[in-house]
Amino acid sequence: MKTLLNNILLLFTATAFLVACDNQDFTVLNPNASTTLSLSTNDLTLLVDNAGQDVLTVSWTDPDYGFDAGASYNIIFTYGANSKTISAGTALSKVFESVELNKLLLNLGLEGGVPTEVAVQVQAVLSETTVIDSNIAMFTATTYLDVLDLSTIWGVVGSATTNGWNGPDMPFYQTSDPNVIVAYVTLTDGEIKFRSNNAWDLNYGDDGLDGTLDQNGANIPVSAGTYKITFNTAALTYTIEAYSWGLVGSATPNGWGGPDLPFEYDSYSDTWKAVVTLADGEIKIRFNNDWTLNYGDDGADGTLEPGGANIAVTAGNYLVTFDLNALQYTIEPIDIWGVVGSAAPNGWGGPDVRFTPDYSTDGVWVLNGVTLTTGEIKFRTNDAWDYNFGDDGADGTLEQNGANIAVTAGTYNIVLDFSDPNAPTYTLTSI
Repeated sequence: MKTLLNNILLLFTATAFLVACDNQDFTVLNPNASTTLSLSTNDLTLLVDNAGQDVLTVSWTDPDYGFDAGASYNIIFTYGANSKTISAGTALSKVFESVELNKLLLNLGLEGGVPTEVAVQVQAVLSETTVIDSNIAMFTATTYLDVLDLSTIWGVVGSATTNGWNGPDMPFYQTSDPNVIVAYVTLTDGEIKFRSNNAWDLNYGDDGLDGTLDQNGANIPVSAGTYKITFNTAALTYTIEAYSWGLVGSATPNGWGGPDLPFEYDSYSDTWKAVVTLADGEIKIRFNNDWTLNYGDDGADGTLEPGGANIAVTAGNYLVTFDLNALQYTIEPIDIWGVVGSAAPNGWGGPDVRFTPDYSTDGVWVLNGVTLTTGEIKFRTNDAWDYNFGDDGADGTLEQNGANIAVTAGTYNIVLDFSDPNAPTYTLTSI
């Protein structure tokens, strides 16, 4: 009888197991799952006049995963050793607009005006460990330069500059006169010289302090202030004059009395730019913190007039661009990156020490000459914790809500690089 009961129990258990197995939903990836990429064109010339036009469509087939998969897709553009990854979400195609694609390809390293082959591939991402790669498609792209190149070999160096006598030097820029270059600099009390290629092989000072330059000449003493330095490379003469543009008004922290919120010269567009926080109120643009030369907007149409009407603004963070050549301006909302933490000047509570955009490359922010103590930092936007980044692996790669970043006391140049939104990075360089 005992044996019979054991056999019945064994049969019942086996039957239950088989029923359970029969009802189990096994998820097995189809080993032949694949996706095929195609491009709307294999030869593309991008033109500045085509801004706003769709120029390239990247499409791919839906893989047969063998089950209902919630895959997401990345598009990878590759040129040489450089690659850029663009998230496409769950769609099976992505359309690229002319300006967007041009900037992407320039950031990839393409030279403007030169036909260049670029590789494109799609990745179907099911998990961190399960990725399906498409075929690689090639297309030839001719980009256009959307930034000016006003760079020169010359710079300002010295104890009065941000980086001292070792550089890197504060740059001179080209003007409409091929023999005349200019530098827009904020200096401290100290001394300066002019030199080429951040090296002492060719440098100029002023032995007689008479405005005429002498090779290997004496250091030039300066007082703290913001200046325009004009250097005639043919005549070997120079001038140093007080020069600054700024925002003033009831919407600025210092009101109508100033000091004004300063603009920074952007040589890549030959305009003046300021990243600012404004309150509800009004602003104007003026020269050298003085009302002798000021601009407003009589028609609220983006065009400036000398002595024109106050410009009404609402509270927020903005990128203000001032085109002195065309007498036009724009005010665009922007998220402002800052460094916060026990090592930062204002601790974890802020306000943060703010970065400014690198106007040559979308998604890159720079902060030069920030003094940190031994402690920890993170990076966040708009003095708030809603969107912040740390570094989980202490490897230079940023993660949202990542670990605090340990630093030692010193003065640093910091670069945040979000040009690839899927792999943001940062660098801290001690100066």
